[in-house]
Amino acid sequence: MPPAQSPSQSPAPPPVELFTPAFHQDPHGALAALRQTAPAVPVVTPNGLRTWLITGYEDARELLADPRLSKDMRVGRDLIPRNFADPEKQRAFLAESGDDSQFPQVLSMHMLDSDPPDHTRLRRLVGRAFTARRVESLRPRIIELTDELLDGIAGSERVDLMEELAFPVPFTVICWLLGVPPDDRSEFRRWSNLLVSGAGTPEVRDASVSMISYLRALIDSKRTEPADDILSDLVQVSDEGDQLSDDELISMAFLLLVAGHETTVNLIGNGTLALLQHPAVREQLATDPALWPAAVEEFLRYDGPVTNATWRFTTEPVEVGSVLIPEGEFVTISLGAAGRDPARYTDPDRLDITRSHSASVAFGHGIHHCLGAPLARLEGQIVISRLFARVPALRLAVDSTELRWRSSLMMRGLEELPVFTGRSAV
Repeated sequence: MPPAQSPSQSPAPPPVELFTPAFHQDPHGALAALRQTAPAVPVVTPNGLRTWLITGYEDARELLADPRLSKDMRVGRDLIPRNFADPEKQRAFLAESGDDSQFPQVLSMHMLDSDPPDHTRLRRLVGRAFTARRVESLRPRIIELTDELLDGIAGSERVDLMEELAFPVPFTVICWLLGVPPDDRSEFRRWSNLLVSGAGTPEVRDASVSMISYLRALIDSKRTEPADDILSDLVQVSDEGDQLSDDELISMAFLLLVAGHETTVNLIGNGTLALLQHPAVREQLATDPALWPAAVEEFLRYDGPVTNATWRFTTEPVEVGSVLIPEGEFVTISLGAAGRDPARYTDPDRLDITRSHSASVAFGHGIHHCLGAPLARLEGQIVISRLFARVPALRLAVDSTELRWRSSLMMRGLEELPVFTGRSAV
């Protein structure tokens, strides 16, 4: 009997140039094809960085909790230069890397970019403030805000739901949590939009500096005059004498801003689009509203708001099926591909709000499972259910092939969602 084969240690195949505009428009077919190729496939990002893409559900779940995959970007940043697939882009990166002011490190001193024991400490402190009770306490205010926005939508013939509903609800909720006064929200929104754009421009650098300065002043005000918001709680929270530093508070506030509203914006947009494209499922929900929590879980699986988990890198060689990923290489875990793995989900390309969603990875898994997932689910369920209840004649204003998806490595979201409300022009 021949000996068992060990994972391949031959040179990795050339990386696939995956993240093209065509891919972002319809990623699921390409991801399914890659899943058939190998459990881990080297791909290249638009800026030339090489990473290993994981597409299977079981592999994704295991690697999300694997301590051999680090998220400590203080170390990971040093690995970037050696992991470029394109020498020209590598040289360009090295030439520009002397100026790191585009995204100051203070904005990444949060638990999502750290490993234990730092992560354990930060998560414990933040968890004391970001409680299930606080999330649930927001329900009446979210309902009231949603209904106010729906009053305007129901009175219009055509609207962009991303601009008029999907964005303002999560953004306003995050402003409540951080205690950002209404008069400051317009400028706060401008900075946040620039910072999540991913563009390396002077405007982004200026926005990061302005955001840090604003958050530092806001934290100072919460320290002297605490209010009923999570930022005040984070300033005050302690564990056996341990507290978050000012830089850690700034970074955590920024994480709440980006993860807290970006994810929910796309959950609302993607879930609404799924129902617009599946009238039979809309009818199911109209007949049995008790299915709404399961529907939100299915939206997260079918076309979730986070297409890829945030960066990880190997601290030692890691076997993924028949593939051996060397030490010191980046790994990208495709949550979108995991959600459509036929080995896990029967008929995965079908929207089925009655399927089981135990052990979903839509919000990650392991120690980095999204702390704000309950809030995102709550907002998604309230907004989408009330939208279709208030505007039952809602329909797309363009053919679905005309919809444009954002070019993002991490987020899966629409640029616009134009709809007709069913109200005739006067």
